[in-house]
Amino acid sequence: MPQFFSNKRLVLLLVGMIFLVALISFSLRDRNHASLPEQLIKDVVGFGQTMFSKPTQYVTGIFNNVESLLNTYDENTRLKARLEDYATLQASVNDLQLENDELRKIIDKEENLRAFNPIQSTVIARNPDQWEEKIIIDKGEIHGVAVNMAVMTSQGLIGKVILTTPYTSTVELLSTQNPNYRVSAVIAGEQEVFGLIEGYDVERKELVLKRIDSEFEVKKGQKVTTSGLGGIFPKGILIGEVTEVTTDDYGLTQLAYVKPAASFSILDHVIISKRTINPVDGTDGGNTEADLTEGAGEES
Repeated sequence: MPQFFSNKRLVLLLVGMIFLVALISFSLRDRNHASLPEQLIKDVVGFGQTMFSKPTQYVTGIFNNVESLLNTYDENTRLKARLEDYATLQASVNDLQLENDELRKIIDKEENLRAFNPIQSTVIARNPDQWEEKIIIDKGEIHGVAVNMAVMTSQGLIGKVILTTPYTSTVELLSTQNPNYRVSAVIAGEQEVFGLIEGYDVERKELVLKRIDSEFEVKKGQKVTTSGLGGIFPKGILIGEVTEVTTDDYGLTQLAYVKPAASFSILDHVIISKRTINPVDGTDGGNTEADLTEGAGEES
């Protein structure tokens, strides 16, 4: 009996091995459909994998979302910092561009100056009470600046030096309310028409050109420049443009309103004209602050 059971176990082992080899051979064949046992095994294993992978994927997704949020926050912080840097840089670029344009205009202006040597200067102060009347610049006596030198921007004439120190100068603007401030001017056209800038109309924000001979026809739009006859301002510096022509209070001469070519409110870089010829001692040479206290002096 023991030998029979032993042979039976051997036979069962051989039959099992044959069945397993046959099953393996059957599984390795090229087939379009899985067998029933394969389907059962695959479905059971797939269900188990699904039950395990779903929670894993959910938890993994939560961690990924948290990590993405943290990365997004860091990236947003970096981008905001870069935007702030960009805004600062853009403002600096704009300032440099405006300054560069202004300096280029000044350089172009220098190339056209024939009657004087230009001294570059920068506005360093303005008195709020005299915003439209005076400015202080960073060039003085040691730089060759003297009283009564004309001052202009790249657009046109703005005033003249009335006071100097070794390192600074005070400039009185054309928009001053000083009744003794005069500028000898000429209206460009087929025939030169002379007059005097005497005063500034605050409401119109325009200069008043007086003493124009009534025999000459003056039209709106004509350019007004310095005549060079007063002994201070070189000839040919642009003052502005005629906007209106009328008669004076007595009806003997004409009066014209002139829109200034240069802005008196926005002043940064200016040019001081150091004349190459000796200044003439005329009525315009005495209009300094010291003389004004004595009621003397005119300017042209």
